[in-house]
Amino acid sequence: MDIIIILLALFFLMFVAYRGFSVILFAPIAALFAVLLTEPGHVLPFFSGVFMEKMVGFIKLYFPVFLLGAIFGKVIEMSGFAKSITQFVIKLIGPARAMLAIVLVGAILTYGGVSLFVVAFALYPFASELFKLADIPKRLIPGTIALGAFTFTMDAFPGSPQIQNIIPTSFFGTTTWAAPWLGFIGGMFVFITGMIYLEWRRRQAAAKGEGYGTGHSNEPEKMDSENLPNAFIAILPLILVGVFNKWFTVLIPKYYGKTFDFSAIGMKNVPEIQIPSLAAVWAVEGALIIGIVTVLLFSFKRIKNNFNKGINLSIGGALLATLNTASEYGFGGVIAALPGFTAVNSAMSNTIKDPLINEAVTTTTLAGITGSASGGMSIALATMSETYIAQADKLGIDPEVLHRVASMASGGMDTLPHNGAVITLLAVTGLTHKQAYIDIFAMTIIKTIAVFVIIGLYYGLGIV
Repeated sequence: MDIIIILLALFFLMFVAYRGFSVILFAPIAALFAVLLTEPGHVLPFFSGVFMEKMVGFIKLYFPVFLLGAIFGKVIEMSGFAKSITQFVIKLIGPARAMLAIVLVGAILTYGGVSLFVVAFALYPFASELFKLADIPKRLIPGTIALGAFTFTMDAFPGSPQIQNIIPTSFFGTTTWAAPWLGFIGGMFVFITGMIYLEWRRRQAAAKGEGYGTGHSNEPEKMDSENLPNAFIAILPLILVGVFNKWFTVLIPKYYGKTFDFSAIGMKNVPEIQIPSLAAVWAVEGALIIGIVTVLLFSFKRIKNNFNKGINLSIGGALLATLNTASEYGFGGVIAALPGFTAVNSAMSNTIKDPLINEAVTTTTLAGITGSASGGMSIALATMSETYIAQADKLGIDPEVLHRVASMASGGMDTLPHNGAVITLLAVTGLTHKQAYIDIFAMTIIKTIAVFVIIGLYYGLGIV
């Protein structure tokens, strides 16, 4: 019965998310409903002592990353840098390779620190125009954007400043550059396999005589490609984010050491800070600030008229994204404290002895159920990271491998139909799940397989 209760709570949250209701409201309702069915007298203590504590802890640690990422993405968009990069890539590889062009631009933007939600909005007008020129069915646009923005540069490639690659750092004491070769190989597996799939789908459509189609909704206006910034200046902020992220990752631990003791500067009531668990987060924040300042230096004239409006919109988006994920994190904290979850964890631990496979299955399952890569991974690591670390230590497994497996697994089954990014992408492109979701789901399968590919490479060849 305890297991049925947590399953009811999980599927209820999945259902309301799929129906478009806010998880900010329904995550605590679902969590406390499970507590009510387990022990009615514990509802209020669980709300204040578990749900809110977990939620606030997540916000304290990650809100600056969400905020700076949203602002960076917005100024990149407002400055015309995103358009300039897209035009450059199209000219470089040719409009005939429309799918590859969109995937590469999506990868450049997300790896450069732009939020994947922003990328979806920025890429759609270009994808639509290119697909029309090449006469590729519009229904293939979401899968193409998903491959470029939601996959290998989100959670696989080392150094990615996306939140899915940052969260494991605070659990395993790693950096965003953890397991670089495994991440690179896993990312290339997703990229190559995804492109093979998309090209197969394009050829299928061409053989049937299916083109872009007519009568579509939400068709973008024709792009204005004049007076765009120089492409090399446009890509500079993205390069600087990557370079400074790496530099700060090395510099911060050297400067502060392992701990910062506030009592040494006369603040005796403030607990000391463990630097390794924060260094990667600080590194990304510092790098994003450098990126934002660089955009403003080169294009303030272009964005100054709408600067206040754009920044306010990005702040609102950052608040919404943070609270969504934090609510799911609080939900996970409550569920993890219930007897049913303990029973499920025990059963999984007894069934799946290997810590890497257990971590991959647990993380991608929770990401799928919650419809959130960051939310599902946060739940999994909050409850199981200490167990994984202990098991890995016994087996001599590098914590960096735990980091990369968790990060990539979170981006596996997260893109089920109720995922917020999927719903947003389909809404932006004016398509329905029935028309276009099958190709997004194909990316989901490819991403999930990639996690087990890197686990096999680690055990077989010792690659880290």
